[in-house]
Amino acid sequence: MPPRRIPHKFLEQILLELKRHGIVQSPRGKFGDYSLLMPADRITFGQVLRILDGPIAPLPCLSRIAYQRCADCQTEENCEIRRVFAKVAESAREGLDRTNIADAIANNGASGAAVVKGLRGAGVSVY
Repeated sequence: MPPRRIPHKFLEQILLELKRHGIVQSPRGKFGDYSLLMPADRITFGQVLRILDGPIAPLPCLSRIAYQRCADCQTEENCEIRRVFAKVAESAREGLDRTNIADAIANNGASGAAVVKGLRGAGVSVY
């Protein structure tokens, strides 16, 4: 599969959001490059996903940071849909919060190298 070309403006928006949350830094000026503000093993996929997309929850009543009661739910304790999706959400959160950027690079061999190359192509320094 050929590499995908991600629009520069889109990547810039992502990097600016990560900068605003203290994940990356970039010096001012036209030669400014992005670099991680903390070690890659301390940045989890869950952390990045929450910054970029918000809560990791398939239902509003399962969100830890943006909880909303479902409009059609009589009682949450007896809601079978909530019970099933709670297991899905917890499993997803656990995996995302346990996996960090360094894991992805180290455990994926050529794919990890592609991640580093992609980050560097987006202007992120990875050491």
